[in-house]
Amino acid sequence: MQLMVKSMTGEYARQILTWKYEAPYDFYNNEGSSESLNELLETPYYAVLNQNNELTGFFCMGKAAQVPFGYTVGAYSEDLTDIGIGMNPVLTGQGFGTLFFSFILSYIQENYKVDSFRLTVAKFNQRAFHLYTKLGFVKKVEFSRGATVFITMVKK
Repeated sequence: MQLMVKSMTGEYARQILTWKYEAPYDFYNNEGSSESLNELLETPYYAVLNQNNELTGFFCMGKAAQVPFGYTVGAYSEDLTDIGIGMNPVLTGQGFGTLFFSFILSYIQENYKVDSFRLTVAKFNQRAFHLYTKLGFVKKVEFSRGATVFITMVKK
């Protein structure tokens, strides 16, 4: 699968907002609200397409990739580039994660000259945690917001 990055558009954003993940990953389902649409369009979100121009996923950088409550526990005190990703649910669990996330990391390194990354993952998402560990991320801070436990992971 060949991948490319495009600027987020209204069409891509509306498509992302319709994605539905199966439990327990339904935690990542979005609302089709105007606020959700605006977030995808007004913050640094990027679309990832395959060789057929099909939307395979997205990524974001900066504050958009952080869980706001994490500030209260110092989860984001270190000056690193935060990244967040989302993959089209029809592609999850099929072994595409390594290719998808490696591509995103390489793209950011090449285009933004960044070598140190941080991400935040829900602890229950062991599939993602395993992927991030495989790609060199290490666990840093664990914090809870309501019933959800989050983990920040860093790659330097």
